[in-house]
Amino acid sequence: MATIFRDLSYRYQWLYDSISRVAALTVGGEARFRQLALQGLTIEKNTSVLDVCCGSGQATQLLVKYSQNVTGLDASPLSLRRARQNVPEANYVEAFAEKMPFPDKQFDVVHTSAALHEMEPQQLREIIQEVYRVLKPGGIFTLVDFHTPTNPIFWPGLTVFLLLFETETAWQLLKTDLAGLLTEIGFEVSKSTLYAGGSLQVIQAKK
Repeated sequence: MATIFRDLSYRYQWLYDSISRVAALTVGGEARFRQLALQGLTIEKNTSVLDVCCGSGQATQLLVKYSQNVTGLDASPLSLRRARQNVPEANYVEAFAEKMPFPDKQFDVVHTSAALHEMEPQQLREIIQEVYRVLKPGGIFTLVDFHTPTNPIFWPGLTVFLLLFETETAWQLLKTDLAGLLTEIGFEVSKSTLYAGGSLQVIQAKK
């Protein structure tokens, strides 16, 4: 059943967007959800920004309001076609996040939103290593993703969502110390904040 709902949500953007909007109500709506990872960051018109696993451009749409130098990366041709239609102001690259076709030290900010839970543990490590490589010294990696709820009231909702729309990798992320992994790879975690009863985490890490 989970695979059916998951496949449908990716096949039909209206369904994916509807699910995202409902899930975002736990933090005050989709507009606020998209802002969470960007709070406190200085992004100017010429700031080079990479949106990793950009999907159909939901977060990219916000990033281009700050910078004229935004690149979206995704491995899905379908998602990128949608992103180009939805947010033509950005540049797009089709590639896997664990093998980014960019030179070292290219970006000031790397962003990813609700994507790391899709990755196997080794993939996750490789992606973070790649993010570290393509960031300029002093650059920021900012992310939002699932976290083990600290408030038990949020466990039932998160459990149902993961069962219907996610795979085993999402459950694995709940057991992963992302901040610790970032530190191990070389980042300095400057901000780590929990939302929605602890079921969402926002981390900002500096190279």
